[in-house]
Amino acid sequence: MKYEKSPLSYEQQAELIISRGMIVDDKDALIKILSSVSYYRLSAYWYPFKNHDDTFKANTRFQTAWRRYTFDRQLRLLVIDAVERLEIAIKTKMINSFSLKYGPFGYLDVKNFDEFDLGEHDRFLVEIRHNVQRSRENFVEHFERKYNEHQDLPIWMAAELMTFGNMLTMFRHLEYHLKKQIANDFGISAKVLESWLKTINYIRNICAHHARLWNRELAIKPVIPERQACWRDPVAVDNNRLFGLLTVLMYMLKFCAPNSCWQGRLTSLFSQYEDISLVFMGFPENWQKCPIWQTPDEKESLKDISSI
Repeated sequence: MKYEKSPLSYEQQAELIISRGMIVDDKDALIKILSSVSYYRLSAYWYPFKNHDDTFKANTRFQTAWRRYTFDRQLRLLVIDAVERLEIAIKTKMINSFSLKYGPFGYLDVKNFDEFDLGEHDRFLVEIRHNVQRSRENFVEHFERKYNEHQDLPIWMAAELMTFGNMLTMFRHLEYHLKKQIANDFGISAKVLESWLKTINYIRNICAHHARLWNRELAIKPVIPERQACWRDPVAVDNNRLFGLLTVLMYMLKFCAPNSCWQGRLTSLFSQYEDISLVFMGFPENWQKCPIWQTPDEKESLKDISSI
């Protein structure tokens, strides 16, 4: 089929929305929104209200779709905040354990890793060096001036310029005992932590590209620990929707940022948007009874959270 749709002005876009049956209180306000947030981006939020012929279901209001959009935006900001905290914590633990065993430049030797073929290791180093070349950080300029005989930064400096993807690549190829050492700090297995990092990297990319998050089915699903009751009783945590991912973030933050207000900010967001059902994100009705979501002043505790 040949694509024959023509571009429309903001006013024409607004008229198309209205002609398809969506209730719009203020056409001028709609045009202003469309000039800042594209029709195509917003269409993902009103898609559930569409009929098969592209008209909207009865009583569909633009304000409803717009609130879903603003909720999703604020949700992404909260998720990326949690990811930042976890990224720094994992990176800190990984670099410390690796450098203590192999020294500041041990990452340059593929033999210090597990199942890291030479080609992939070379690509890893190319990316790290590219990050260094693009950097305008003062610590890079200082190092290059003072130690000009070195081509590469020590691992703890290079780590500051690593992307989440670089960090994940390095973690995947750590020796098993180093992986286990890091995972033990979170009371989980190395296999589970690696799975979580893959999911977090995927979700981080979604947030970084401002893509829809709130009712997304996860393409890369986190492994749910089998031997910890807090993931099953009294609430079963599923891994295919956002509830599972948010529970993973909440669990990890309890270890690396126990004084964070992240949980309160998230529940406050839910309260501000009570008209948006959490069911679309995979939240069960009794989700707050999950021990991982219990606050310190509640009776239930995470007494089994560090069991392996």
